[in-house]
Amino acid sequence: MASIFTKIVNGEIPSYKIAEDERFFAFLDVFPCAPGHTMVIPKQEIDYLFDLDDEHYAGLMAFAKKIEPAIRKAVPCKRVGVAVIGLEVPHAHVHLIPMNSMADMNFNSKIKMSPEELSEIAEKIKANL
Repeated sequence: MASIFTKIVNGEIPSYKIAEDERFFAFLDVFPCAPGHTMVIPKQEIDYLFDLDDEHYAGLMAFAKKIEPAIRKAVPCKRVGVAVIGLEVPHAHVHLIPMNSMADMNFNSKIKMSPEELSEIAEKIKANL
């Protein structure tokens, strides 16, 4: 069965897409730790980040690195934190989270955002790519 992320890549589930290329996809987390919280995934469904071959692993990180400056310009923050947890969805992924303090990386304290707010942030990030 396809993961929720594969369904997003395939357009079966809508998303707030930030960017994509032939191998990778970035979209807003709809249950964010902070506004602008972005997920970066390989399109190929592989459960665990460290099961990616070296080329895909390096490519995923390089793709995330291209997204980070756009997030930082769109969402006022001191840094964009990077987290890899990988338990909640069986599909390798990296979290990019705008942060002004360590509390912004708290996965036990999600914020609620309206579809309009998510769309607005997605557009701001894309405009800075």
